[in-house]
Amino acid sequence: MDSNPSSAETAPGSIYVSSAVTNAAKILVVGHFAVGKTTFIGSLSEITPLRTEEKMTQASLHVDDLRGVTEKTTTTVALDFGRLTLSDDLVLYLFGTPGQQRFMQLWEDMARGALGALLLVDPGRLEETFPVIDLVERYGLEYAIAVNGFAPGTVYEEAEVREALDLLPDTPVVYCDARDRQSSAHALIALVRHLLTRAA
Repeated sequence: MDSNPSSAETAPGSIYVSSAVTNAAKILVVGHFAVGKTTFIGSLSEITPLRTEEKMTQASLHVDDLRGVTEKTTTTVALDFGRLTLSDDLVLYLFGTPGQQRFMQLWEDMARGALGALLLVDPGRLEETFPVIDLVERYGLEYAIAVNGFAPGTVYEEAEVREALDLLPDTPVVYCDARDRQSSAHALIALVRHLLTRAA
């Protein structure tokens, strides 16, 4: 598998998939509110990503927990969508899900047909990850954990993350910066390798 996504991309800005591609996979990018899902997909997508972000209103201030993310002014209300050609014959379609509980009814449709999920985690808000893990497991999705270190703050070692989230030994844990293309690609490739191993 090619670990450098740029080597297999279609022409910049192209809306078409290369004719050489024979396999496609749907991947969910999930995580709690304001963990960086939209940024992650935007950093990787070879097409202009589809975003359904809306400005947060006064009404949402009483619903969405903005502790630690006070500068956030928009939120995803349906999905994010991007595309990444990972190798000469494999393209990934990335679907980002909203992180708030009130949008959880979208999960059933989003999870249908998904090969797996990359679960973004904010190390400063690990407790908010449990409801997302519950949903991923409810829909029977294989997943990997990507600890998003885009903001300065709490840092945990891999063993601490595993213990805190009560992960199975074979669940991959990687660290990334969702703003950085190579870092995001590293996290996504870790998930794909995990899925291939599980399917073998």
